[in-house]
Amino acid sequence: MDHQPKFFENLSGTGKAIGVLTSGGDAQGMNAAVRAVVRMGIYVKAKVYFVYEGYQGMVDGGDNIVEVSWESVSSILQVGGTVIGSARCKSFRTREGRLQAAYNLVQRGITNLCVIGGDGSLTGANLFREEWSGLLEELAQKGKIDEEAVKKYAYLNIVGMVGSIDNDFCGTDMTIGTDSALHRIIEVVDAIMTTAQSHQRTFVLEVMGRHCGYLALVSALACGADWVFIPEYPPEEGWEDSMCVKLSENRARKKRLNIIIVAEGAIDCHNKPITSEKVKDLVVQQLGFDTRVTILGHVQRGGTPSAFDRILASRMGVEAVLALLEATPATPACVVSLSGNQAVRLPLMECVQMTQEVQKAMDEGRFVEAVRLRGRSFENNLNTYKLLSHKKPDAELPKTNFNVAVLNVGAPAAGMNAAVRAAVRVGITEGHKMFAVIDGFEGFARGKIKEISWGDVGGWTGQGGSILGTKRTLPAKYLEKIADQMRTNNINALMVIGGFEAYLGLLELSAAREKYDEFCVPMVMVPATVSNNVPGSDFSIGADTALNTITDTCDRIKQSASGTKRRVFIIETMGGYCGYLANMGALAAGADAAYIFEEQFDIRELQANVEHLTEKMKTSIQRGLVLRNENCNENYTTDFIYQLYSEEGKGVFDCRKNVLGHMQQGGAPSPFDRNFGTKISAKAMQWISKKLKETYRKEEGKVFANTDDSVCLLGMRRRNLVFQPVAELKTETDFVHRIPKEQWWLKLRPLMKILAKYKTSYDVSDSGQLEHVAMHSPKEAETGAI
Repeated sequence: MDHQPKFFENLSGTGKAIGVLTSGGDAQGMNAAVRAVVRMGIYVKAKVYFVYEGYQGMVDGGDNIVEVSWESVSSILQVGGTVIGSARCKSFRTREGRLQAAYNLVQRGITNLCVIGGDGSLTGANLFREEWSGLLEELAQKGKIDEEAVKKYAYLNIVGMVGSIDNDFCGTDMTIGTDSALHRIIEVVDAIMTTAQSHQRTFVLEVMGRHCGYLALVSALACGADWVFIPEYPPEEGWEDSMCVKLSENRARKKRLNIIIVAEGAIDCHNKPITSEKVKDLVVQQLGFDTRVTILGHVQRGGTPSAFDRILASRMGVEAVLALLEATPATPACVVSLSGNQAVRLPLMECVQMTQEVQKAMDEGRFVEAVRLRGRSFENNLNTYKLLSHKKPDAELPKTNFNVAVLNVGAPAAGMNAAVRAAVRVGITEGHKMFAVIDGFEGFARGKIKEISWGDVGGWTGQGGSILGTKRTLPAKYLEKIADQMRTNNINALMVIGGFEAYLGLLELSAAREKYDEFCVPMVMVPATVSNNVPGSDFSIGADTALNTITDTCDRIKQSASGTKRRVFIIETMGGYCGYLANMGALAAGADAAYIFEEQFDIRELQANVEHLTEKMKTSIQRGLVLRNENCNENYTTDFIYQLYSEEGKGVFDCRKNVLGHMQQGGAPSPFDRNFGTKISAKAMQWISKKLKETYRKEEGKVFANTDDSVCLLGMRRRNLVFQPVAELKTETDFVHRIPKEQWWLKLRPLMKILAKYKTSYDVSDSGQLEHVAMHSPKEAETGAI
């Protein structure tokens, strides 16, 4: 990236008016998007209007379209649904309705619309845009507006954001609300598992998704369900028998419960519906198992948005305003969306057409095509699920005679167990013998190593912490003992799941290869730490769960502060020297400031923050929230900042402090961490198999790998999963502070400041290019989109 940063200071919204509406089904996170549009709009000096009740409000006009202020969107970030209401609108589908809507907008000078909704709402917006000049001409002919207005408001700009829990919109990895809906589903599944376990029951769960199986598929992956039914991938003929055989095999293996997940739109290969009741009756008739049906229904749309959805929606909202400011009459209507962790703009109609293509493919029975059209991420989820849920009979498994060991290193992180489960099951499928090492490198040296089977890791995805046990100890002082254990157990490859210590550990083991041949084997690391401080990866397993814990706690604290009025809370987060949790937690919780090590601050900045809060207390929002990373500054400690704020705020606000501590490492893993851990670990195991084949020396009968590229870290980089030799990552690492030298999320710092009403500069060089919806080849699905 050597281009000059482009800042939005020169993009002014003066004289522009932006209308924001939510339409179609509601989704958690819509409010975060509305808040971001309003605040970013006001920040760039545009006027911003709420359009209440979706298109219905636009047609009805009057009090349904009102100008809003900064405070109008206070305290809505943590609220589910949409505070400006949403309605299905018949009249907007008629030209008369759209004519009335155009009149209502022109009256207020609104020529920029930000629409948050599903594909139907966005298609409607596009039609409105295409008809706009004709509608104005007609209004002028009827004498409702003058020629001056026709010229002045000649063009309507439209930017869409997809708010839909189904994640059924092509061109975007995650739609607003999907992650929160998965949270609701997983909470229910976790709760059901305990009761099913007690009674040896089978549960059939029906989840939303009339035309899209995303929620069913990902929740099946995230809870290790026995069977899943989705519209894009109907089961083969005779599925009834195969499913019952699978369920009874699982019971025979002492598994006390079965979970079957059914998408509401599930069909068989003849396009006939498969209902949850039908599945239940089948299990009862053929197997006589005690079976219950739970239909989740609208629970999935409800509740508070997850941290991921709040950050996604806030990023998209800001991006949408930038897109509107940069739009010209020639710009097609676009949607802002996320690809990997990159904000992108895509032509709205291309996305809509591709979304409709999927439905068409399903209607015509072209199911392989439907899965491909859904995108790389969907295809990967499906392939991983198929790989992990069904064990082939031993006779059908290849035999490689390779032994692979898996261990956890560093502090516990939620999602580690999902990663171990995926590694073990993929390893067994590939024909290896899998070994589990207890208590990290220390346990390895002591010979705490045992073979682990397919069934041993059943039910692990939903468990927090580390079942194998984990230690921060590095291998350097145990090299000889570890080499002995590798030799005794004939270990041909190592998979290390952990944080910064795991990375240091692999560097030490590869340095010891000169002395010990035992370490000349393929080794791979999968990043798992709440701090998200591992070089070579934008995300690590466990960080999302920790972020949700921080966000939940901040929500409760904000509520307490609102009750007492004029109170500021100072909250200390974990992360070592890495400010990821503090920064992203601040963005997700709507904090006023976040102090982090990566962005040095001095007493003047602390003073400015106090003054900012003093001003804020004069408004209707009488509470403050400040996050501080535990190691952001050795002198400006949490106590120091608390005392400074208390003294300076005397008579205006009082202060409280809260250290979150180890609760950030605990808890059941979030859907994102289960899914990410499962997919990244499965991919790492496939790499090990490939390396074992490449480095096996037939004449000596052993594996010998001593090149740099045989010790890798598998990380998520922008849009792809990539294997990087740990030796090459050294130059990217600040070893003193245990953080990467460059961190992608620092670009989101200004976002938090803007939304908290600070003047700042925001580099927008990454955004602004309209991309096209990429049709990918089947090959590409293997190369690693997550």
